[in-house]
Amino acid sequence: MKIRHLTKFIREHDPAIRSSIELLLYQGLWAIIYHRAAHWLYSKRLFLLSRLISQLSRFFTGIEIHPGAKIGDAVFIDHGTGVVIGETCEIGDNVVIYQGVTLGGTGKDIGKRHPTIGNDVVIGAGTAVLGPIKIGHNSKIGAGTVVLRDVPPNSTVVGERGRDIHHEHPLHLEIQLLHKRIEYLEAHLKSSS
Repeated sequence: MKIRHLTKFIREHDPAIRSSIELLLYQGLWAIIYHRAAHWLYSKRLFLLSRLISQLSRFFTGIEIHPGAKIGDAVFIDHGTGVVIGETCEIGDNVVIYQGVTLGGTGKDIGKRHPTIGNDVVIGAGTAVLGPIKIGHNSKIGAGTVVLRDVPPNSTVVGERGRDIHHEHPLHLEIQLLHKRIEYLEAHLKSSS
């Protein structure tokens, strides 16, 4: 495990850290350390022992990571309470995950059931990324977003249905705003007559 790389990444992404000793209080750091041990045992087919470590980690950190999940170097789970990462999830390097994130399944898939997250991705608080979909490198997913489809690299995705706003043409966005304004005005006219 490249713990030095992970701690450096955490320090770079959290301005609240005042000292290296303070890192020892970060539940996200401990969840990753526990996961590395649980994943190693899982890869050796010691499933019960790996699940035991996984559940101990969940108890102490509030972060649930299935021991089968593959997690790259420097994954920072910030304010991690309520984070859930499923068994077939794969997470790349240099990823930031905020509280309340679910990287889970839809219940409809067999085999690969959970998402694949690329490198250099930020996943906002309260987000659900569900199913065997891919989140491209260098993407950002806004807080509270539900993502059910693949996200291309270098995208910014927001909203209940995970709309890619980074790749939309500005004229398309302007037309959507005008459409919403017309709907509002029509509803206002109906209510006042």
